Amino acid sequence: MIVCSCNVVSDDDVRDCLGAETERVSVGAVFRTMGHEPKCGRCARNISGIVDEHVAVARCSGNGDCDNCQADQLAA
Repeated sequence: MIVCSCNVVSDDDVRDCLGAETERVSVGAVFRTMGHEPKCGRCARNISGIVDEHVAVARCSGNGDCDNCQADQLAA
């Protein structure tokens, strides 16, 4: 799905540029890594969400301790 119309950047492009990153990076850093510049800024919230999701998954040890692993319990 395209998340940045100005630069024609997809959610997969953002995830690919994050690679094995386990620390939260800024939206600006994502653009710089991809060789683009933010233009209108409407995509910033979506890209920030993708970064947050990526970091949460990258930090997960798989032992059931993180919020992602406990999502069903937290929702109850």
